[in-house]
Amino acid sequence: MNIKILKENILPGVQKAASIIPSRTGAAFLRTIWLEAGQNHLTIMSTDSKLEFSGTYQAECLSEGLVGIHGRNVHDLLRKLPPGEMQLRLDTENNTLLLEQGKRKYKLPTYDASWFQHFHEFPQDNAVLWTGAELKSLIERIVFCIADDNTENMHYLKLAPVSDQPGQIEACGLNGHQFALVRFEHQDLFERMSQEGILIAKPYLLELRRWLENDQLYFNMDDKRLFFTNKDRSEHFSLPLNMDVFPDYSNFLSYFEQENSYMTVAKEELTEALDRLRVFNTETQQCSYFIFDNSELVIYSEGQETGEATESLQIDYHGDVEKIAFPTKDLIEVLSHFDSESVRFEFTNALGPCKISGIRDEEYFVITMPVDITEEVYYEEESFK
Repeated sequence: MNIKILKENILPGVQKAASIIPSRTGAAFLRTIWLEAGQNHLTIMSTDSKLEFSGTYQAECLSEGLVGIHGRNVHDLLRKLPPGEMQLRLDTENNTLLLEQGKRKYKLPTYDASWFQHFHEFPQDNAVLWTGAELKSLIERIVFCIADDNTENMHYLKLAPVSDQPGQIEACGLNGHQFALVRFEHQDLFERMSQEGILIAKPYLLELRRWLENDQLYFNMDDKRLFFTNKDRSEHFSLPLNMDVFPDYSNFLSYFEQENSYMTVAKEELTEALDRLRVFNTETQQCSYFIFDNSELVIYSEGQETGEATESLQIDYHGDVEKIAFPTKDLIEVLSHFDSESVRFEFTNALGPCKISGIRDEEYFVITMPVDITEEVYYEEESFK
């Protein structure tokens, strides 16, 4: 292997490859970035045994070959090198990769090519065109509601076709006390999916978000994996499908099929007020209380060590819920994902599910649970029943 390539051309691919491999622990071959020199290109590959990344970049190839190197080390080195051409040359006698850039010379130990395991290829047939910006936005609006562990199969983003609305896709996530759902139209994706949909585990979802650019991409799937590739097909990212059964969320959605109490409020005003009230939260009292009047919302927070804060906001309110409380930090997070100037809170009761939506976010809503404040100030999160 002997190849010349611009450092600035290869660095993005090395960064993406290094991001999915273990940093210090795990088998050596999983900490490896593979470099394959071919005619006028260099391909960079890495895997953690589940996720797979490969990227192909233009280069001057003097001789072809495949070599494995320590992923984090080469990433750290390239990140600190200045822009410009560099040469990568394999020294088979000493099992090292020689990296030269001007008067700079480095020797990197290599791993035997026999360790290399072939990566899954992107299925070309029936690939679906999507937009990275849309997929990133979808992930952002859902991922904060996905559980961090696999308790009760709530560790996933679910994507599924809406059975009674041709062309409509439903994406949702659940963590026990929060639920987020986005609906969007994509006819090609609708036709490719089974009625059961697909599940993407949260760690894989976070890595996918890191890889995504805003440009168009292609999406495909087989029985075991999901595949993504950019429009010019120079980079590929794939991840395993999961066969768990996602929790049935129809029960708590049914709460909102009847008439409930509701409040409409300016999103920015509420967010700014909650951010100020958060100063008065403590480790044992992390909530803000809402007290309703027909046209006014009184919000307050207090802590034995921090004091007390009260603010009032103009609202449109109809209903019989007099007082409710939410974790301040969680509610600020929820509000940050809405584009609407005003948001609507629909309350089932003081301890039941609350649905938050917005006029400009008509295909997106979040359901969150209020908290039950005890006499000792400590609170317990209610969960969906």
